[in-house]
Amino acid sequence: MDTMNDEYYMSLALDMAERAQGQTGINPVVGCVIVKDGAMIGLGTHLQRGKGHAEVHALNMAAGQAAGSTAYVTLEPCSHYGKTPPCSERLIAEGVVRVVIASEDPNPQVAGRGVTMLRDKGIEVEVGLLRERALRLNEKFIKYILTKQPFVTLKSASTLDGKIATKTGDSKWISNGTAREIVHTLRHRHQGIMVGVNTVIADNPSLTTRMEVPGINPVRIIIDSGLRTPLESAVVTDSLATTIIVTTETADDVRKNALLGAGVQVLVCGEGPRVDLQDAMAKLGELEIGSILLEGGGTLNGAMLESGLVDRVILFFAPKISGGGAEAPGTFVFPGVQLMKDAITLQGVEVETLGDNVCISGTPVNASDLQGTSAS
Repeated sequence: MDTMNDEYYMSLALDMAERAQGQTGINPVVGCVIVKDGAMIGLGTHLQRGKGHAEVHALNMAAGQAAGSTAYVTLEPCSHYGKTPPCSERLIAEGVVRVVIASEDPNPQVAGRGVTMLRDKGIEVEVGLLRERALRLNEKFIKYILTKQPFVTLKSASTLDGKIATKTGDSKWISNGTAREIVHTLRHRHQGIMVGVNTVIADNPSLTTRMEVPGINPVRIIIDSGLRTPLESAVVTDSLATTIIVTTETADDVRKNALLGAGVQVLVCGEGPRVDLQDAMAKLGELEIGSILLEGGGTLNGAMLESGLVDRVILFFAPKISGGGAEAPGTFVFPGVQLMKDAITLQGVEVETLGDNVCISGTPVNASDLQGTSAS
């Protein structure tokens, strides 16, 4: 049985924030619980960029009864005027006497100001409860607010011998139904989904979110140095989501104009012959795409990983062995290291069993020390 204490209420606030992943754009996900005289009187979650923050929703639910209460907030309350008024001012005005915060605002330009504003008004403030969970929950927001570049999650499903398709190109299906459901949840939780043009040509995917309950479709990002994306492909014709094709200065103008005429956005990144992936991430960040799910083939996966542009790796393994040697595509294709001690490794590894599939995830390290910044 759970003990009703600070951690109990902060866990609830974090649970609520977690459920809103994918719908706040470049904003963080935040939860708030307000407790007075042993009872919860207000609950709130930040649901949409530019709309009320978690604290505002919770205080509105409290309906003027928050004087003398404790507020549990997963992220430091804002102290500045943006698209909405400062939450710290609202907490002060409502008479909240204690605020428990999981993590500080990661933006160094504003971090700590909300805490200072509250303390200056005599409010008791505690910071750091379940901090690591809160930071992990907002890792996409943190990457974007600090670098203005998207957080990239590389997802791949492979056989035990590391193949993402057979030697004939067949890949349906490597992973089981549970793993595929998780992938669609990941699509819902990222602002963009990225593949290489070879995937579009081979599979004609829609790259949309398909769940039992309808989800949000990410922006479709195609890495296509030579503008080979077929005009009749689903990502061009179905109008289900925005499509951005990332290419180079050497791309054919006729093809470019045809794609533009079909409603596709074309983003030029690099002189060629390959897309400059570093430049692509910077320009996608300028378009306020704060997170990307990379579902590439081996070449794009390898180039992104080698360039240090992958923030999290999620690998699904099925209990299958397909063989095929070099004819069967693998998860990662790049020149590689000479010594095993120099291999890219994962930190913070998590392992989950999904029926007969296994999911291994973690943060790649040492990738930025390797050379190479291009993909086909």
